Amino acid sequence: MARNRKPKASSRSDSSEQGKPLLDIPESEQLRIIKESGILQAAPLDITPEYENEQLLSPLTEEIFSATTLIIPHCFLLLMMEILIHYQYGKQPTYGAMAERMIPGIPTARYKNTRAMQAFLFIISLTAGSRLVYILNRASWITNMKQCPPLATAWVYSIVQLDLIPSVASLALIYGWIRYTGLKIFF
Repeated sequence: MARNRKPKASSRSDSSEQGKPLLDIPESEQLRIIKESGILQAAPLDITPEYENEQLLSPLTEEIFSATTLIIPHCFLLLMMEILIHYQYGKQPTYGAMAERMIPGIPTARYKNTRAMQAFLFIISLTAGSRLVYILNRASWITNMKQCPPLATAWVYSIVQLDLIPSVASLALIYGWIRYTGLKIFF
């Protein structure tokens, strides 16, 4: 039979085990000690990083980075839509046909913040979205294979590039048009 041992008395008090400090100094005393030590005068008051005043990237580098962050996902979206639409209708896509469709579809967004570009993107989103829904509901399979991938990519690209209010307005207008014409979004 095992012996029951009595727990040893711990050297710490119960208050320190509960997360309380071992020594409780009032805040006013802490401030007095800090002021007397002179540590605040030794530290520089204007703490700014050295790189803050420097320009981190050149304008060309920023433009390349911005274009790359847009080109890669949108080209992937276009490629995915091309492959999916081919397989939807039982066709085997070829590398040549994919490259032929991918090269002219490279997006750029250099002037997206100007009002003219926002208006242009708004019109693109309205036309691409409504045309995409229309041809999915009413067109033949060959028309869907030819037009859906670039239309879907242009629609997604224009919605992503638009500011929040115009993009929501565009989606609401397209939804209203779909409801008005009786087309289906889900099949």
